[in-house]
Amino acid sequence: MLSYRHAFHAGNHADMLKHFTLFLALEYFNRKDKPYWYIDTHSGAGLYDLGSSEAQKVGEYKQGITLLNQAQKLLGELAEFKGRLKHILPQQNLYCGSPWLAQALTRESDKLRLFELHPSDFQHLQNNMREARLGRRGIISRSDGYQGLIALLPPPARRAVVLIDPPYEEKQDYQRVAQTLKEAQKRFESGCYMVWYPCLSREESRKLPEQLQKLSPTNYLRAELHVHTPHADGFGMHGSGMFIINPPYLLAGQLQNNLPALTDILAQDQGAKFMLDYQIK
Repeated sequence: MLSYRHAFHAGNHADMLKHFTLFLALEYFNRKDKPYWYIDTHSGAGLYDLGSSEAQKVGEYKQGITLLNQAQKLLGELAEFKGRLKHILPQQNLYCGSPWLAQALTRESDKLRLFELHPSDFQHLQNNMREARLGRRGIISRSDGYQGLIALLPPPARRAVVLIDPPYEEKQDYQRVAQTLKEAQKRFESGCYMVWYPCLSREESRKLPEQLQKLSPTNYLRAELHVHTPHADGFGMHGSGMFIINPPYLLAGQLQNNLPALTDILAQDQGAKFMLDYQIK
């Protein structure tokens, strides 16, 4: 099933949580001179035009990046993130996907491995990464990202940030995320594995974080940002979450300091809230 297109949702509230967390993780990995790999299992197009018919159809960016850009007097890492986004985006009407953000934050010595199955998004990804001058440090594959990740592990650098960000349009995505992470840990136990997931009323969505926590009960971080009260009919995404195995040491404190402000900025009603749970050894 290849119907999902992130162009309809680029820059929404889920992207704000996902990309802010990814920003913090990559900045932490940059503190050491030793190179690392960035692996993205569901890359999308890499860069999105917020003026496109897809983005305008639902206008989700208006409740995400637009609100962040309008926010005044931001402090700390959230202010740094906002400033970095403006610096790395070539035009004001564009918003980045995770590959574009990662290529801008990683260094010449770091490697990127990007997977995307959708034929149109794969073509856009190739074109956008060419514009970014990714060059030899990046490989883009039109193939299954779950399988591609396992085949790459362990990376030669023995340091890696992995983003697993499927559309969850099919129930099997929840199972595949857990199975893939279990296999990945067998091959490369010390990797930083970052999983984005939607916060829905569906049972499989609610149970996924619990399944992931069992894979790493003593070294994980779970952050969720709910922008509104769940709808009475049970439909729709009221928030999203990031589950991280082997999180950067500073990440829990950084999110604790910044999630209150981000929640206030993105809140759509009085049910907006965040949660942060972690165990770090």
